[in-house]
Amino acid sequence: MGQIWFAVGAFFALLAVALGAFGAHTLRARLSTDAQAIYEMGVRYQMYHALGLLAAAYALDRWGGSLPIWSGALFIAGIVLFSGSLYVLSLTGVKVLGAVTPFGGLAFLVGWACLIATPFRA
Repeated sequence: MGQIWFAVGAFFALLAVALGAFGAHTLRARLSTDAQAIYEMGVRYQMYHALGLLAAAYALDRWGGSLPIWSGALFIAGIVLFSGSLYVLSLTGVKVLGAVTPFGGLAFLVGWACLIATPFRA
């Protein structure tokens, strides 16, 4: 499972770089300043949590247990819900998606809490 989290983390990091470049070079002229800021926040948090997935992979290989597995799953859920909703919001302007974003943020927080607890439960 550590190998999976590592590969998924690297994939999400690659995707964050690609989406960031797309936003900077293609979307800059098409989005308002506010929409650009929302899009960039999605990219930034995706990259942070892609790195978090790499940390979860390390923790799983180092200490084992279910907490790093939960951490990785929550980081993935958070990326999809938080960053994904921000991407769609910035590109479409559909504000109802803002209701989904906090659930992604909560997934991020619980994922980090699981990662914090991992070495102490080993």
